[in-house]
Amino acid sequence: MSFKTFDGHNDLLLRLWLHHHDDPAGAFFGGTEQGHLDYPRMQQGGFAGGLFALFVPPRRYVAEMAPQRDLQTWQPQAILWQQLDILKTLVARSDGRARLCLSAADIAACRRDGVLAMVAHIEGADGFDADGEDLAAFYQAGVRSIGPFWNLPNRFGEGVSGGFPGSPDSGPGLTADGERLIGFAAEHRMLIDVSHMNEKAFWDTARLSRAPLVATHSNAHALCPQPRNLTDDQLRAIRDSDGVVGINFGNAFLRADGKRDADGGLIEIVKHCEHLLSIMGRDHVALGSDFDGISVPAELKDVSGLPALYALMRSLNYDHALIEQLAWGNWQRVLQQIWQD
Repeated sequence: MSFKTFDGHNDLLLRLWLHHHDDPAGAFFGGTEQGHLDYPRMQQGGFAGGLFALFVPPRRYVAEMAPQRDLQTWQPQAILWQQLDILKTLVARSDGRARLCLSAADIAACRRDGVLAMVAHIEGADGFDADGEDLAAFYQAGVRSIGPFWNLPNRFGEGVSGGFPGSPDSGPGLTADGERLIGFAAEHRMLIDVSHMNEKAFWDTARLSRAPLVATHSNAHALCPQPRNLTDDQLRAIRDSDGVVGINFGNAFLRADGKRDADGGLIEIVKHCEHLLSIMGRDHVALGSDFDGISVPAELKDVSGLPALYALMRSLNYDHALIEQLAWGNWQRVLQQIWQD
């Protein structure tokens, strides 16, 4: 039996910006994109929606992966706007196959109509101002979710960083500007992603936000001690806020040895799922693949492998209702609570 998937995080827009900025829709709908995601493989795997990240990579990464890009003028916000334009281009050239979603009701309608549900998400607020005007501009343009950090410091605080194995307690918490940013996002009823927050920033956000806490693409630190994975205390705090954790498919965040090679298999994803379920319960665990941003288990390969993951869950006696929650229902619930449709 097939399941429709809503995914908490992917980096498709970054890949299209790097490699197909001249014709992103042609690459995406034509199936010529070489990463984990394109429209034909999404259809094959039952991928029906998700949060699509707008992300500014390090300059050295761009120089290595896409040396044809002009790096003479480096303007992080301009790159975010360009990636948002790519998302809107995909929608405009989709012939009705994709929509930009601004509410949980929009997402539910996409599921009903068989249309790809696309939510714009900012990953890293580098270069944003301190008074909320930049955030408000992106909100007006259709962005409904923000993670203030990636791995590097900015005016709002420090993203979680450090080698493996390591603690998420890797630096100071939110700055005064960071606390204001959380307030601005809360006023706009935006999802605030804690996935790249260090532990102090996480607890600052838990103190400041009345909305459910959400980690769009994180795993269990108890199983894989990457600094960016979540401790059991953090998992309990997310559960108690009625929030959700999206399980990251990246090998480096799954494997107990922290290695990035693909030898671990789909069972590594299920191990983290089991741990999260044991602490958080079935209402608070979802999927946050990080497709196109990481290396995944070879058994999964790309988005077309999602049915194999669900088949493994069924073989391990996951009931149909639980898989539906993991695949879609828990995201639908928490987004409706945060956005208050």
